[in-house]
Amino acid sequence: TLESRLGGLAYYDTDLGITWLSDANYAKTSGYDADGLMNWGDANAWAASLTVGGVGDWRLPTTLQPDTTCDGQSGGNGYGFGCTGSEMGHLFYTELGGTTGSSITTNHNSNFDLFTNIQSSHYWSGTEFAPIPEDNEWYFYFGGGYQNAGPKSQNLFAWAVHSGDVGAQVPEPGTLALMGLGLMGLL
Repeated sequence: TLESRLGGLAYYDTDLGITWLSDANYAKTSGYDADGLMNWGDANAWAASLTVGGVGDWRLPTTLQPDTTCDGQSGGNGYGFGCTGSEMGHLFYTELGGTTGSSITTNHNSNFDLFTNIQSSHYWSGTEFAPIPEDNEWYFYFGGGYQNAGPKSQNLFAWAVHSGDVGAQVPEPGTLALMGLGLMGLL
């Protein structure tokens, strides 16, 4: 289930316990990058620098390995179609109703409309490809539901996610103090 957070700026995935930014190309729409395409290092830096609705600590989605849900298996790595063990694979297949081999922009369920700017393209994962971590990183292809690894130097899209429920954020002590003063003034 996806639940609205931050006034619709994000959606909490109750299955995985993570919160997705509702804008799937926020790097572009926020003005951080001209088209939203970045190499892996820049994508990680972008996600780490985000503050949305007063919430920081964003990251790139993770890719579970080994992922036995994938149709391809080699050397302890899961790749190909049907990979629902990764955060993006779960979003594509389970939450958005994506279909193997079809773009998410054409085949999806009503949850698709909760998000904006979903690209029928490749999105970076924050998980390095263990056999060659210095050069390769996992990615997910929203143009057909495919998971694979590729060079960190490529320019792909980035979709920010936050561990946990941002709707359950604990207020900072300064915020609590102001609320307390306001209540005292009201009394």
